Amino acid sequence: MVWNKVKESLKETLTDNIFQLWIEPLEFQELRGEQFYISSPDRYFSAYVKQNFSAVIEKQLVENGVVDAQVIFCEKAPPKARPLKVKKNKKKQTAVQMRLPSVPVNNSKFRNLHPRYTFNEFMVGESNILAESACRSMVTEDGLVGPCLYINSETGLGKSHLTHAVAHKVFSESPMTRLHYLTAKQFAAEMIRGIKNKTMDDFKQKYQENCDILLVEDIHSLTGKKKTQEELNDVLDSLIKSGKRVVLTANSAPRDLVGIDSEFKSRMTSGLVTSIKAPDVNTRCRIIEKKAMQQQLALDEESISFLGGHIRGDIRKIESALIGLRAKAQFTGGHIDMDLVREVVSSVVGFSQVLTASMICDLVSGQFKVSVQDLQSKSRKKAITVPRQIAMYLARKHTEDSLAQIGKAFNRDHSTVLHSIKVVSNKLVRDSSVNAQLEILNDKVKQL
Repeated sequence: MVWNKVKESLKETLTDNIFQLWIEPLEFQELRGEQFYISSPDRYFSAYVKQNFSAVIEKQLVENGVVDAQVIFCEKAPPKARPLKVKKNKKKQTAVQMRLPSVPVNNSKFRNLHPRYTFNEFMVGESNILAESACRSMVTEDGLVGPCLYINSETGLGKSHLTHAVAHKVFSESPMTRLHYLTAKQFAAEMIRGIKNKTMDDFKQKYQENCDILLVEDIHSLTGKKKTQEELNDVLDSLIKSGKRVVLTANSAPRDLVGIDSEFKSRMTSGLVTSIKAPDVNTRCRIIEKKAMQQQLALDEESISFLGGHIRGDIRKIESALIGLRAKAQFTGGHIDMDLVREVVSSVVGFSQVLTASMICDLVSGQFKVSVQDLQSKSRKKAITVPRQIAMYLARKHTEDSLAQIGKAFNRDHSTVLHSIKVVSNKLVRDSSVNAQLEILNDKVKQL
């Protein structure tokens, strides 16, 4: 078939990931006169392929004998529903995993594990590498982080993703592990039911004796719930002494939790305590690139950089922006340009200008009456060196630019930037006038 030959030719000329993403899903529909119909998953997909691959597809058609054909892209027709076939008098047997008599029944309980919250889907960066490594350590039981792992961060930075990833990994590698995953509120509700129904012995046995690994999220929600804290503290004490594993998450470090018993706080810090920070701009860009591919959104480098620079903090904001971008693109024929990206950032996420070293260079230039060209020059005059060092210091403090990026804005290398930051930091300690001057400049930077 001609279309199969065309696809084989394209597979040899395109990179594997491009072919799998944009060519493999295409299917031949019909040749109607001089119109060669090809179907794709949706209108956006068609628009992108038409814009980027129609010429090369038509060229391959000519080489395979289809001359003067016009390639028409269309959406796939929904599959026709097939009637269900009911087999009578046959009982389906449920497969049961065999176990030795000495092995206890696996009564693992987990609620709503997200199928994509796995280690493979977690984007590792400087802000979360320790937390991710610690969670992997809890799965392998290598003892590097101790029996209890405590992770804290603001909402939407990956705590739940990592706890789900631990559960997925444990179930895939050690299916007989007795794992319990729940939130602190669910633990409290289950305890209350146990008290009302007089089944607390079963409750204690479940979490203290029939548990190999316990995952509890949102510990901060136990504020003021003294009885629940005492019960969970007893569970932790029993599990830790028995060499079991515990992973806890909260929105702040144990010492900063309000309304939590001091003994309970101490128990939670018996292993590693780590935090997840907001991802830096490079990690955000990698997250955007990966999530865009999952949604079959073709974003160029400029669009990814713009989204990564303007969407900070909660990763859900990135997902919201990409969903909005895809929806708006479908209404405009599938084409994505920078105007559309700016519109989505402004309307869906909220727009805020990202500070750069160049912007701070312009500000310092105006404040010290020194031209930008002088700040970027090789001059070592004090009237130029001091403002340059201050500008580098402010750029490091107020932007997410790396030392190398800051240096590039001033035609310097990263070691010069580092030296400038140390010089200004030392002056702040010794010279009150420099301190006062920098406070004024800090306020002006925040107004940019």
